Amino acid sequence: MTRLLAHDILFTPMRIGPKTAPNRFYQVPHCNGGGYRDPSAVVEMRRTKAEGGWGVIFTEQTEIHPTSEITPFIEQHLWDDRDIPALARMAEAMKSHGALAGIQLAYSGINGPNLYSREVPLAVSGGPILTFTSDPVQARTMDKQDIRDLRRWFVNAFRRSRQAGFDLVCLYGAHGFGILQHFLSRATNHRTDEYGGSLENRGRFLREVVEDFRETTKGEMAVTLRMSLHEAGAYGFSNAELRDFIAMHGDLPDLWDLAHGTWENCSGTSRFKPEGAQEDLVRGIKALTSKPVVGVGRFTSPDAMVRQIKAGILDFIGAARPSIADPFLPLKVQEGRYEDIRECIGCNICVSGDMTGAISRCTQNTAFMEEWRKGWHPERAWPKGASESVLIVGAGPTGLEAALQAARRGYRVTLAEATTTLGGRVARERALPGLSAWGRVADYRTGQMAPMPNVEIYRDSPLAPEDILAMGADHVAVATGATWRRDAVARLHLHDIPTDARMALFTPDDVMAGRMPEGMTVALYDDDHFYMGSVLAELLVAKDNRVHFVTPAAKVAEWTENTLEQGTIMRRLLELGVELHLGKAPEAIGAREITLGCAWTGRQMALPCDAVLHVTSRSPNDRLYHATRALDWQGAGIRSLKLIGDAAAPGPIAWATYAGRAWAEALDQPDPGDALPFRREIAQLLPPDRITP
Repeated sequence: MTRLLAHDILFTPMRIGPKTAPNRFYQVPHCNGGGYRDPSAVVEMRRTKAEGGWGVIFTEQTEIHPTSEITPFIEQHLWDDRDIPALARMAEAMKSHGALAGIQLAYSGINGPNLYSREVPLAVSGGPILTFTSDPVQARTMDKQDIRDLRRWFVNAFRRSRQAGFDLVCLYGAHGFGILQHFLSRATNHRTDEYGGSLENRGRFLREVVEDFRETTKGEMAVTLRMSLHEAGAYGFSNAELRDFIAMHGDLPDLWDLAHGTWENCSGTSRFKPEGAQEDLVRGIKALTSKPVVGVGRFTSPDAMVRQIKAGILDFIGAARPSIADPFLPLKVQEGRYEDIRECIGCNICVSGDMTGAISRCTQNTAFMEEWRKGWHPERAWPKGASESVLIVGAGPTGLEAALQAARRGYRVTLAEATTTLGGRVARERALPGLSAWGRVADYRTGQMAPMPNVEIYRDSPLAPEDILAMGADHVAVATGATWRRDAVARLHLHDIPTDARMALFTPDDVMAGRMPEGMTVALYDDDHFYMGSVLAELLVAKDNRVHFVTPAAKVAEWTENTLEQGTIMRRLLELGVELHLGKAPEAIGAREITLGCAWTGRQMALPCDAVLHVTSRSPNDRLYHATRALDWQGAGIRSLKLIGDAAAPGPIAWATYAGRAWAEALDQPDPGDALPFRREIAQLLPPDRITP
């Protein structure tokens, strides 16, 4: 394995102010659901990236003061000196293999509802808090003393960041989340004093903060500015204004970190955003400054990275999601192990962890955020236990991950798939509109197992319970997936509704198998609320169907708010002419129409249609498991028989791959009983203070 000469440029060092990055791989700040709640988990996640060869590694958003915090989202705090030790551990971990350690400092302004601190929010110009959850809170307009206070709070954060051992500070002014962008944007800056009006005035606070940084750090640290490439709207901080600002202040920071205007646009899913989607917005900006430029674009291809640098578009290749999917991406490119790269599929399930206040996860990298909690590693495996062999039935995402991880541990693996195609649900879903990247889940795992001598894969091999017992495996996992239901049973309807047998009924499985209505009026009922309903609506339109999208929710695909694509999905369906019936659900299905009921009032209406497509819930395919369990499997020498993945409890693909990893990690491990299956941080109790009225 030899690195291509064309990729050498990715490993040339480059200066960022007083610091030198060892290569051009730049992990931009990204959320992870850990923050102040799970500091050790975040530390070990960043240490893993350092081991994987990233030249620059940043923290996520770090809130600098309790007058601006974004509960319920769990980010890092740098509110006082007590926050320094946890961040110092992180900086040390980032630098453990030669990377530069960066911290992103944020003051959220009109984005900070302060639901935890209960402080009155402060904004450049007062108004309702702009959050994902429409919190009924308003911020007051900062006066001159507030601005002086804010400068002091930034100075305190600079001092604490230096004390914690960081090399770089990133000032957050992108995605509409940071107060620096709020000063720059006419959408959020309505001031008439010296901080408002002209672009020069709107940039005054940012210049003052950078000057304060220089004075505080005395040349010991570098400062980067993370700024929006384009904020839409008549008053937004546009790409043209950004270019004017950089032309005016080209040498202000040590590096320009550029990202699309909103988080949704910057981190769009692969369904809507290709690799390198921000190139047009960033091209030409390097000519306006002598400082290096980093940009993002879900880069997974080394060739695409090299082109960005050689074309003079970027100096550093910024990555958040690709660094999550494969923390070892730089090292694999450096060593010419291209076939080992675990490519991001752009599903944004990582983002959903932050959006839901949970720990983040990754469909591709099952070890993400479990490095400390469970001791998992994205590249290394624990050695096998006392037993020798495993049998995995079903080669979907769960079975493939289970087989790969068990093989890496050293077990002799037999993988039996009933069909001729490996991949299960991802093999089918990758053929749907916009979901081709889903196939990487199967491609990576089958590619990794292909040269492994301890893995045998049998296609077109349906097994009966007696076959499983006869295989002689020490451990058996049944990962036979799930099937979409043909009825309305899901979240709203817990029992089926009256249905006329003459109505043509379809499921997602039918459509993915090529059985679908064409040239008909179709009522698509979505009580799943993730991506599947909208994807199939798009496919039905392409087959000349008139589509009625029916959902009991107030939005289509409402859970995709957590993957940053709900608004894009809504626009796509409206542009395609899909007719939306929000807050409604079928109460009865007749031969040529369905009866819709309002989810709030119960008022009914008739909707004529030729066919119904239910996107509701899935039934586990668990009959093989239960039939095998009914036999004397222990007498046949099987030590464990487990039902895993969708066959146990259907969920997103990331839940399926995680289930495969969890099964393989537990092989030959003692039964934990009631013990917590992961490590967690316990809050420190401060000495009680006397509180008097």
